[in-house]
Amino acid sequence: LDSCIIPLRHRGLSLVQTTDFSYPLVDDPYMMGRIACANVLSNLYAMGITDCDNMLMLLSVSQNMSKKEREKITSLMIKGFRDAAEEGGTVVTGGQTVVNPWIIIGGVDTAVRQPNELITPDSAVVGDMLLLTKPLGTQVALNAHQWLDSPEKWNKIKMVVSREEVVVAYQEAMFSMATLNRTAAELMHTFNAHAATDTTGFGILRHCQNLVKQQRNEVSFVIHNLPIIVKMAVISKASGQFGLLQGTSAETSGGLLIYLPREQAACFCSAIKSSKYGEGGQAWIIGIVEKGNRTAQIIDIPWVIEVQPRGADVPTALVSHKFSASEPS
Repeated sequence: LDSCIIPLRHRGLSLVQTTDFSYPLVDDPYMMGRIACANVLSNLYAMGITDCDNMLMLLSVSQNMSKKEREKITSLMIKGFRDAAEEGGTVVTGGQTVVNPWIIIGGVDTAVRQPNELITPDSAVVGDMLLLTKPLGTQVALNAHQWLDSPEKWNKIKMVVSREEVVVAYQEAMFSMATLNRTAAELMHTFNAHAATDTTGFGILRHCQNLVKQQRNEVSFVIHNLPIIVKMAVISKASGQFGLLQGTSAETSGGLLIYLPREQAACFCSAIKSSKYGEGGQAWIIGIVEKGNRTAQIIDIPWVIEVQPRGADVPTALVSHKFSASEPS
């Protein structure tokens, strides 16, 4: 499970708790704090929990930084984490700070709920649709941005992407990772979701494989569409790394992978984009639940939905096309 569920002595209540942490992924300390908070909150959101009752912060300060660097960078990370927590309707009440060779930031989230308030990830049925609430490709975008300063690695991809496009994709990845999945968690109840998980370090296919093993019904998951930050699919293919089109590329603070009744899927996608929930909400139907023996797969040639950066001049916000999933090993 994305979060542990512990029955309490008090009848009818359960403690739902999760923890996660990250090393620095971006060069903006404030945004890194927001990303770390969004990442750990997503574990609760995947259970349909929209309100975190208590949050602790885990912080490691690098012993290799100067005092000035430590004070400036650490304070910005803490502010980003706290601001994201406040946006999620909770506050940081404590935590633990250590000195370490590496910078680390994360947290511990806790909620107390009645069992009927949870959406346990085990009830997908044949005919359900698979939805994803954030585009894939964050790891590719972050690495490509680092490669701008590495001529050897940049040479592998410079024929398929410009430096400007890499910078824009990096900014979109950073914005996406810092966005909370709270609205999606709320809509899971509205539209009767049968299961969900958050898409993070295992890659979307491995998360599907893990989730399908937990199902009570004999089903299989089949992914047909992959929403990907624009240009990240061609970078993945040109570099021969990541396995983005095979679904094995890691994500950080990715979207919720939600299983909904067929008749509710399109309504969910419309609702998350509505002005009622602010701007920037996204969701794509990416696959279907079929009768099977608890396996998950991506079809050989998935339909790639190239997701344009928010604020781009493309009014539809996405472009779709077929893309060969075969990449050099």
